[in-house]
Amino acid sequence: MTVKTTLSFTDRHHSFLTEKVAEGVFASQSAAVAAALEQMIRDEEERSVALEAMSDEIRSRMQTARADYVDAAQGFAAARARIGKTKGE
Repeated sequence: MTVKTTLSFTDRHHSFLTEKVAEGVFASQSAAVAAALEQMIRDEEERSVALEAMSDEIRSRMQTARADYVDAAQGFAAARARIGKTKGE
């Protein structure tokens, strides 16, 4: 279903839309706005999926017993050793 609406743009946005239509990037200004909205929808969906994955990971890690934690010094020892090697230490 298509809904007709009225939108207002700044001069800058209007010029950009007009230019992209003239270049043939979009068939019309409406098509350009629709493409921008579709991208926003995809971005929001991706953000939602990423946030949910991070939330799941945080919940999972919160279930880890303290005894299973990795000591920070041990956890970063290999990285520090590698950095030291590249610095010639």
